[in-house]
Amino acid sequence: MTGNRPLAFVTGASSGIGADLARELARHGHDLVLTARRTEPMRALADELKTLGAASTVISADLSKPGTAEALARDLETRGLAIDVLVNNAGLGAGGPFHESDPARVSEMLYVNVVALTELTRALLPSMVKRKSGRVLLVASTASFQPGPSMAVYCASKAFVLSFGEAISYELRGTGVTVTTLCPGPTHSEFTTVAKTDTSMLFEGPGASVMTSAEVARQGYRAMAAGKRVHIAGLMNKIIAASGRFSPHAISLPVTSAILKPGK
Repeated sequence: MTGNRPLAFVTGASSGIGADLARELARHGHDLVLTARRTEPMRALADELKTLGAASTVISADLSKPGTAEALARDLETRGLAIDVLVNNAGLGAGGPFHESDPARVSEMLYVNVVALTELTRALLPSMVKRKSGRVLLVASTASFQPGPSMAVYCASKAFVLSFGEAISYELRGTGVTVTTLCPGPTHSEFTTVAKTDTSMLFEGPGASVMTSAEVARQGYRAMAAGKRVHIAGLMNKIIAASGRFSPHAISLPVTSAILKPGK
């Protein structure tokens, strides 16, 4: 690390929105700590970030395993890495009826999307508050705004992220630390293939509005830098989020179910 650049810690940094958020942070003068399960893509990203003047530390970790977040926090402390920006981006998803879901996958989703995100935030926030400086970016989803048949656990986990983020953002007023919750909609990334949502109406239906991960990252960085409490990426996603929040569930549930149901 150069010693005079703020240090950002990005989870889920091997691809998609996480990798593009790392690029945005590097462009804006940050050094990086990158973590994800796969090491080689992060090493390639670290080499790329060197061309932007950013030094990177790569730490392989699987946040779906209990205790990983705590171990990561200890590792950062042992290395003497004081985090100025925490980007909780790592996330898992899965489509299909809940009663047919893989119990192991459900557990992994909850650990990554809820438990690890919460534990890392709890571990790194106190030092930021003590220094009276810091930023936290939590990556939620437009799925945060309504229950999601066919993706019940994923949508519920992202609703937790939004609620959690808004609450601690309010708590931290006046401390010099801000918390921003980013809510992307459909995004071209590896996540959608793994979650098997790329054949749903979200991506292939009439009027589908799919953003690139680079554009989501640009908007997310700007919102975090401005200290916004919540940012929904994209005008169409803002409209969808508002309709999900305010429509009666008798209307929103069947509509959401049809949109999220995987295609043939």
